Amino acid sequence: MSDLIKISLVFFLILLLLRQKLFIGYVMLVASVSVAALYRMSPENIAATLRKATLNDTTIKLLLALSLIRTFELILREKNVMSAMMTSVKEFFINSRVIIISMPLLIGMLPSLGGAYFSAPMVKEATTGLKMSPEERAFINYWFRHPWEYILPLYPGILLASAVSGIPLYSLIFANMVCAFILLATGFIYSMRNIKPKNLDSIMPVKIRLKKTNWQSFVPVLAVLLLVVAARMELHYALLGIIITLFIVYRYNPGDVLRATRYGFAIEVIVLITGIMLFKETLEASGAVRNLSAFLLQQGIPVLPILCLLPFVTGLLTGHTVGFVGSAFPLLITIGGGASLANISLAFASGFIGVLLSPVHLCLVLTRQYFKADLWGIYRKTVPASFFIFLAALIEYLIVR
Repeated sequence: MSDLIKISLVFFLILLLLRQKLFIGYVMLVASVSVAALYRMSPENIAATLRKATLNDTTIKLLLALSLIRTFELILREKNVMSAMMTSVKEFFINSRVIIISMPLLIGMLPSLGGAYFSAPMVKEATTGLKMSPEERAFINYWFRHPWEYILPLYPGILLASAVSGIPLYSLIFANMVCAFILLATGFIYSMRNIKPKNLDSIMPVKIRLKKTNWQSFVPVLAVLLLVVAARMELHYALLGIIITLFIVYRYNPGDVLRATRYGFAIEVIVLITGIMLFKETLEASGAVRNLSAFLLQQGIPVLPILCLLPFVTGLLTGHTVGFVGSAFPLLITIGGGASLANISLAFASGFIGVLLSPVHLCLVLTRQYFKADLWGIYRKTVPASFFIFLAALIEYLIVR
């Protein structure tokens, strides 16, 4: 029982600090110190834990990957690659429903804060003349940004989940594709039922439109997916090769290369990775997760509800994918008797549903603000849509297990 109290105190501290908008990297460092203090770890044990957390291969690869993602995102943003992608979609699709959802879908491919505010004017323009409420427009802009967090390795959440659990990234991506598909399907059902496609008779044959449309802007992002998922290349190697290619293609001079690299390898990335990995190693070295796992097993508490509720509540309270992965997954892995693909994919799905429903989720806050939409009006669509995602994840869990 004492272990449950100690871990609960640390968990409450994490949630409290995150709610105060403190950077999650610093939050995890504070949590690590708290665990070490509560369990009275010796200086030797603390030093060994610190070395293990900062110098192991997983930490180094994770640091490289996240830093290179930032560099990659900067290049695409500076060279207007996203706007070129949107232009290509508009040239190819005349169906109004496809054009409407393509705006947040494309902007959502890059994990940039405030991206929802960038796609919102595009959704507003694309829905002009349609009988849609502010809540319906807000739902479209918000919901269709987020299938990528389940499957796109450019997002740190799935990358951290793979690193913390030891499950190959491509395996987790394949497992999460079900949730991404259901998110898209439910979004279409709850947002497009009353919209009739315009100009269906004027759609040109695909073979003709392919000649007119420039698809080269999609190559960088598709290359990352192909190298990671199809070729099963480690993400940092894939990103490094693509970034070097982009530097050459866009003729970056040495000063620009240095500037982009500095932007990628920022101090906040180092703190983030160090904090999360140190928290994971401190929980293990202190005996906290081992003792807590034994206690829960003795009490006969099923693992399945814990896999669902702990990440869901954390995601709901923090509104951030990295928040529930970094704080909840180290506990779940030990409680679940190891990091199986079934457990991790269900926990990730549950946690991200919490993020989608979180009132402090930045994308939801910005979208609601832009469209001046009622929060409960948006929830009338996000809650049932989220239920179907969870149902699909649960069915997949039972099959995979």
